[in-house]
Amino acid sequence: MATAADRGRLRQTFDIVAARYHAARPDYPDALYDALTSVAGLVPDKDEVLEIGCGTGKATIPLARRGFRITAVELGAALAAEAARNLAAFGRVAVINADIEAWRPPAPAMFGLVFAATAWHWLDPATRYLRAWEWLKPGGHLAYWEAAHVIPENGDLFFTQIQEVYDEIGEGVPPGSVFATPETLAEHSAEIAATGLFTDVTIRRFDWEISYTADSYIRLLDTFSGHIAMAAWQRDRLYGEIRRRLALRPDGLVHRHWGAVLHVARKL
Repeated sequence: MATAADRGRLRQTFDIVAARYHAARPDYPDALYDALTSVAGLVPDKDEVLEIGCGTGKATIPLARRGFRITAVELGAALAAEAARNLAAFGRVAVINADIEAWRPPAPAMFGLVFAATAWHWLDPATRYLRAWEWLKPGGHLAYWEAAHVIPENGDLFFTQIQEVYDEIGEGVPPGSVFATPETLAEHSAEIAATGLFTDVTIRRFDWEISYTADSYIRLLDTFSGHIAMAAWQRDRLYGEIRRRLALRPDGLVHRHWGAVLHVARKL
């Protein structure tokens, strides 16, 4: 498990690639937002929303289009500036450049929804549920999900084959590790229930596929904290091998499956 120092160091690496992040990272399925608003019973003119770690606004924009008033808090100054540009057309969205773990809302218990999209794991596990509970109004909802790499039964073999290169450069996965499938991606309903702060935990699973050229796949990898933190020689070796192997494919593409487990829980 990552230490607090690891989390603090790695979560700030995304600011280095703010300009590339928005274009390279995947969009979440529309069905996920439909499920979120339905399960939480959200009403745009009634419920204010707090987003934890909005990045460049990938998950903010779909909710902004649905008419919600959103306070989006982002640690990285460059990411927050990019989010502000991407959300400039939405007058009901405020982007705040701040550390969410030190930030305080204008009023206590004011939000109908507190959510994090591929950002929840960066928060301190010892305090994150309590902080979300404090920010929510009575009956409000917490929601979070991650965009994770999954490999279905008939998935692209490229990802298991390229692991030998990760091993070579000292960035391999621990022995015995296996890729998750859309069905085995971890969910945390028991963890949420154990806090004693939330009830009515709902889990929804989503998966989708995106095909990448060598260039677009490398642009994606360049937005992941582990790849950003690699030494130049490691990236050169890995990316060179990705280009070589994909050039041998008839379509030149790698087909990556994404999975997300939406967690929604109501404040007690």
